[in-house]
Amino acid sequence: MQETTKAAGALGRAAGLERAARRRSGWYARYLWVFAAGQLVLVPMAVLWHGPVSAVVFSVTNGLLVAGLSAYAARQRVMRRGAGKKHVLLVASWAALFALTVTLGTAVFGHGVPFAAVAAVACALPLGIGAWTEMRSTA
Repeated sequence: MQETTKAAGALGRAAGLERAARRRSGWYARYLWVFAAGQLVLVPMAVLWHGPVSAVVFSVTNGLLVAGLSAYAARQRVMRRGAGKKHVLLVASWAALFALTVTLGTAVFGHGVPFAAVAAVACALPLGIGAWTEMRSTA
């Protein structure tokens, strides 16, 4: 009987920790929203601008975004179970879309503003969907 009580207590504590982790992991949705918003600037910059100056501006802007997001993520103490796999999937989806965008944008569409606008939204989409689902799962 005492083992059953101990086991029930341990399961209750584990469930409490899981609830606390879900409540405190809302930071990841904010992280993804900022990452998605960054695509609305970075993708048109990558597609429409050409030359060494644009490469430097793009690299510095992207570096600041990544450094800021990395510093923000490093300060967080809680990560929901399964968030690592979700992050890998989201970043891989974004990377594939971004690579396709830059390839098509430079080889086929050149300075096409409509293409850059659609491509920016397409690159932000997986991150936005990830942020939205993260908000739903932490509520």
